[in-house]
Amino acid sequence: MMGKIHSVQSLGTVDGPGVRYVIFLQGCNLRCKCCHNPDTWEMTAGSEISAKELIEKAERFREYFGESGGITVSGGEPLLQAEFVTEIFQLAREKGINTCLDTSGSIINEKVEKLLNVTDRVLLDIKYTSNETYLENAGCSLDSVLDFLKILDTKKIPTVIRQVIIPTVNDTRENVEKLKEIATAFSCVEKIELLPFRKICQTKYDLLKTDFPFKDIPEPTSEKMSELISLL
Repeated sequence: MMGKIHSVQSLGTVDGPGVRYVIFLQGCNLRCKCCHNPDTWEMTAGSEISAKELIEKAERFREYFGESGGITVSGGEPLLQAEFVTEIFQLAREKGINTCLDTSGSIINEKVEKLLNVTDRVLLDIKYTSNETYLENAGCSLDSVLDFLKILDTKKIPTVIRQVIIPTVNDTRENVEKLKEIATAFSCVEKIELLPFRKICQTKYDLLKTDFPFKDIPEPTSEKMSELISLL
């Protein structure tokens, strides 16, 4: 099967446990105001490649994976190409390679459920802890993401919840405590990772001649990040 990819990272260390071959797919159904990769939005961009070829490329780095590394498929939003990712993960499993899905959890259908059946781990981006903030700044609801998390819990897929901390938007004690409540309600969640909002993506928006909605929001201080992380 052929799919649309944006790029790959051969030795990723922040997209799941261990060293990983990270595949960034092209296309996204959301328009998050904090998005770092606006160049992944459109399905018409990117390049076509087969699942088999991606696995062959990933195998070249297998000696670096160790016991905990493997393949991570990110985006864009990989759930838009669920059948393609399913084939990647099936081929990886046949070769004993660990698989990890990095997703917003904003799409649920039969193809996605089939994908989850061959997924070893999930990085779930829970962007905000209220429907109102979600709809305003991402374009989907918190409810849909929680429904996705319920499926992960039912299938007992080890999950890490991630959230980007954005000053004036979600950098509050109340938000982090609510996120912790969500995490503790699902046994599949191993931990929460809070990540600082960064604006190095501004150059991408400039090249695309697209407005960066959060361009005037400051990056969080290390003190604020430490304060919020301590709540976990």
